[in-house]
Amino acid sequence: MGNTLRSLSARVIAAAVLTQVFSQGRSLTAVLPLAVTSLSERDQAFVQTLCYGVLRWFPRLEYLTQQLLHKPLRARDTDIHTLLLLGLYQLIEMSIPAHAALSETVAAAENLGKPWAKKLINATLRTYLRNEATLQAKLITHDIANTAHPWWLLEAIRHYWPDSWPQIIAANNNHPPLSLRINRLQKNREDYLKTLQYNHIKAHAIPYTESGIILEQPCSVTTLPGFSQGHISVQDGSGQRAVPLLALKPGLRILDACAAPGGKTSHILELEPQLDTLIALDIDTSRLERIKENLNRLQLTAQIIQGDATNPKTWWDGISFDRILLDAPCSGTGVIRRHPDIKVLRREDDISKLITLQKRLLSALWSLLTPRGLLLYCTCSILPSENEQQILEFLSTHPNAREQPLQVPWGIPQAVGRQLLTGTEELDGFYYACLEKY
Repeated sequence: MGNTLRSLSARVIAAAVLTQVFSQGRSLTAVLPLAVTSLSERDQAFVQTLCYGVLRWFPRLEYLTQQLLHKPLRARDTDIHTLLLLGLYQLIEMSIPAHAALSETVAAAENLGKPWAKKLINATLRTYLRNEATLQAKLITHDIANTAHPWWLLEAIRHYWPDSWPQIIAANNNHPPLSLRINRLQKNREDYLKTLQYNHIKAHAIPYTESGIILEQPCSVTTLPGFSQGHISVQDGSGQRAVPLLALKPGLRILDACAAPGGKTSHILELEPQLDTLIALDIDTSRLERIKENLNRLQLTAQIIQGDATNPKTWWDGISFDRILLDAPCSGTGVIRRHPDIKVLRREDDISKLITLQKRLLSALWSLLTPRGLLLYCTCSILPSENEQQILEFLSTHPNAREQPLQVPWGIPQAVGRQLLTGTEELDGFYYACLEKY
């Protein structure tokens, strides 16, 4: 009985979390951690699996609900619609017995204060089970359902990457690996891999990184050896390839703009601890706390400033920077596998707004760079409009800027910069371009 109650509670919490994503446009990373604090570690993992799974397959699950419902539910019943999505996800993607997934999802309606919906959920999910083969065959012929991507995004990926789009779609729909960066000030990769092997944890090195590893089976990072002592950080290999492109050396003055949550800030300090100054800037005060937490755990120090990178006069002291890292706000189309709520929250008309913001950031930060200084522009996007096209336009309007070609053996060379596509070498999608001021 106790296990049933915990599972039921988990389903209700998952429905409540997803309803906030669907109805309020809140990100999963903002909602989920607070919602599961009172649950056991096992139920926290179950809620996470449900939420990430429903969002990962949302376009497909939504298509199925449209086939199964005689008429759409009212806007005020988004929570019931969410329960239907949760029920379908359990029946299709999870190894939960059908009778348990069905009965406990139905019971969750009562816990949400809507007992009238029990009959509807029961009938709808049973209809799916009776017609599963027919419905699954039908969705294969529907591009949005088959690829589990919204139409605008599917079209963009096909347009920009006509030879690689199936790989990108498949990678977006897969679970991402757990990637780590070894804090080289405390450990080296070879020793840490031996430590993992001693603890019966299988892992392998990430190519073209000095400190990156991928665990073959994801786990809670807090249980890994040395995490609390600052020996490791969670960071995808594509992110780990950014900071070495800054050509670091002692005595430099560096700005990490849009720095939260601090992964690249800490990587800079791990690669070059003898800097003159490192400023970690972010506009979001709450996200600055993440930078502080990460630096403290890693036993590192940077100057943390709250400020708007598009408006330097509100925070800048007038001293130019030798290096600027701009990991720009973007569509996130290279990290959908890690943030599947992008499929729900991102809209096609968001892209033009993001491009405008990126332009403003580049223009404002360029004025802070010393002559012969370097600005590294990165995004976790696979859309050229945010990447090479953005940088080409910047170069055309800033005569004192020139590309410093990236001499690396990885990525797809673009007209300017290099692009990694999602799934290549097990990595996230990422773009890099290095600009020199003269």
